[in-house]
Amino acid sequence: MHWWLPLKASTFAGPIDGLFIAILIITGIAFVVVEAGLIWFIVRYRRRPGRKAFYTHGNARAEVIWTAIPAVTMVALGVISNHYWVQIKGRNSIPPNAYPIAIHAKQFEWQITYPGPDGRLGTADDFTVRNQLHVPVGQPVVVHLSSEDVIHSFYVPQLRVRQDVVPGMDIKAWFQATVPGDYELACSQLCGMGHYKMRARVTVHTQADFDAWMKQAAQAGTGGTGS
Repeated sequence: MHWWLPLKASTFAGPIDGLFIAILIITGIAFVVVEAGLIWFIVRYRRRPGRKAFYTHGNARAEVIWTAIPAVTMVALGVISNHYWVQIKGRNSIPPNAYPIAIHAKQFEWQITYPGPDGRLGTADDFTVRNQLHVPVGQPVVVHLSSEDVIHSFYVPQLRVRQDVVPGMDIKAWFQATVPGDYELACSQLCGMGHYKMRARVTVHTQADFDAWMKQAAQAGTGGTGS
């Protein structure tokens, strides 16, 4: 469905898209039924010569039915969406083998820090690049998000990942890319006059290409600067 939804490029895409489509179908049916009923009532009970209006308290059975159906539907959707929420954003949802990357947001750029050969952040072999997020395909990745100034939002549509970045907080989000390619990391939270240009390039590599890029970037020291 690339004509109306972004490419499915992460393990989250299927469940999130399925829930989105289910909600769309349910609300679409409700909209059609309500609007059809409204039109029917307008025509059926329109003003006619010689016809006198009368007032009624209503129908208790009908009121119970049209209250119970939406209530049950909402509870069911809540239970299903909570299941996915726990999988995606639960406290224990991050896989233990997730590759760590630190992303620092500021007006109006993304500063992305990668662990060096030791695979750990906060050590001497870390290096930072600007506006370039590189990840391996098929490998869980956890991003440690921080902000220097205002609230930003980490958003990659194809990966179905979005997370607000709040000053003073260390927030984690994870994903697992499934399709190699180039995507866009955008800030989806209005963060100032330059908000429109706060974006970065996301490159999902094969494991071999990612290892080669990491080696080259680490040897360059700071990894250079991206645009």
